[in-house]
Amino acid sequence: MSKAVGLGKHVNGPAGGLTILERLDLEIRAGEAVAILGASGSGKSTLLGLLAGLDSASAGEVWLCGQRLGDLDEDGRAALRSGRVGFVFQSFQLLPTLTARENVLLPLELTGVRHAARRADEALERVGLIPRSGHYPRQLSGGEQQRVAIARAYAPRPEVLFADEPTGNLDQMTGEHIIDLLLDLRADAGAALVLVTHDPRLAERCDRRLHMQAGRLEPGP
Repeated sequence: MSKAVGLGKHVNGPAGGLTILERLDLEIRAGEAVAILGASGSGKSTLLGLLAGLDSASAGEVWLCGQRLGDLDEDGRAALRSGRVGFVFQSFQLLPTLTARENVLLPLELTGVRHAARRADEALERVGLIPRSGHYPRQLSGGEQQRVAIARAYAPRPEVLFADEPTGNLDQMTGEHIIDLLLDLRADAGAALVLVTHDPRLAERCDRRLHMQAGRLEPGP
């Protein structure tokens, strides 16, 4: 489903070179939920971006949905992600000029999904937001915006979902509801879930936990 071999990421800054990830190996199996934990700045989000093909590695290889990303240019990686890969971010990243329904519908229409409007409504119903589907992001609470983002991610029925601190901007009660939705919808879709989080409650509910420290992955508790 997703695999990294010898993955490295190095950047140059004012103080010289910096190694963010070093000789990292990881395999995510189909349908598996994997939590990646670690301190701020440990490289968790960088790893997520590399696994999803949003960034390029300095060393090593990444496979996504069975395709080696090194064989693809930027357009090819975008085409691979389209409809097969979903994203949920801490900052929601909804388009402010579109309603909740339009935010969910847009990626379905862009990928040519059949019955896109019905699929969008089904996704919104699944996260309990049909009554709010005509509202704009500014009219929704943080928890509601994240539920729209989850509906948008799952509506195309992706093979793998990447989530970066999805409860980071939410209070504890709302965060727990988001956790329930993420894992329930992951099970419904049979999708793999790769989750970056500092929230141990969320990590404990995943199939496997990995801890990132100094650019390396270790099995978590």
